[in-house]
Amino acid sequence: MTSEGERPPLIPDQRREQLLKHLRRDGVLSVQQITRLLGVSHMTVRRDIAELERKGLVFSVPGGVRIASPLSSEPGFLDKSRLEQPQKRAMAGEAARLVRDGMTVYLDAGTTLLAMVPALAQVRNLTVVTNDFTTLGLLMDAGHPDLVHVGGRVDVSNRSSVGRLAADTLRQLALDIAFVSTSSWDLLRGVTTPSESKVEVKQAAMAAAAHRVLVAGASKYGTFGRYRVAALTAFDTIVTDADLTGAAAEGIRSGGSSLVLARS
Repeated sequence: MTSEGERPPLIPDQRREQLLKHLRRDGVLSVQQITRLLGVSHMTVRRDIAELERKGLVFSVPGGVRIASPLSSEPGFLDKSRLEQPQKRAMAGEAARLVRDGMTVYLDAGTTLLAMVPALAQVRNLTVVTNDFTTLGLLMDAGHPDLVHVGGRVDVSNRSSVGRLAADTLRQLALDIAFVSTSSWDLLRGVTTPSESKVEVKQAAMAAAAHRVLVAGASKYGTFGRYRVAALTAFDTIVTDADLTGAAAEGIRSGGSSLVLARS
């Protein structure tokens, strides 16, 4: 019982809604701040964060939690190529395990998928379709015999082609696997991008493929762009790195996709 004038404790759903309200206002909060705001223990706060993260509503950061953050633009190829190289190599290795001799695969533009090239160069009778000029050049240098570049309008900063012409080429193809990259993804919004010209290409590749694979780093999880590509449930397999939290992984797996956590 509570004494007269004393507020009864909040039930878990009320407490979590209060936490979301504070996060919508402040963006990010430490566990210590939340314990003071809600008047509960650290253990209770961590349980609430895990539950909200399983639902894709919040995202853990060291010592605290944040709300999903918007992504207004993407870094260019050179900037991306310098980031998180061990994680990219690990994810590329896991993704390459899905490829078999004789397949036709699509490689989306991106430095993580670019890291698949050494493994793919060893696969026999493989046809590689891509919108990425750097991927194309490396496979040509490796003597890969069967390559298709989808053409279209050139995105110079990302060394790739985008837009309807590229998408129209993909619509003429039958792919075994489409490997799709993204700069932003989360459980509620799925795969998004701040660049409208990339949406149609990614969607066309997914529609042309028998098996759809998202390859995206955990550092990009919990961000979103203005344009939606697809829900996470549209992917048969999601390959990310081992920095993804257990609660986030649990939420993603509940949607039915196979989740692969690559360890670098």
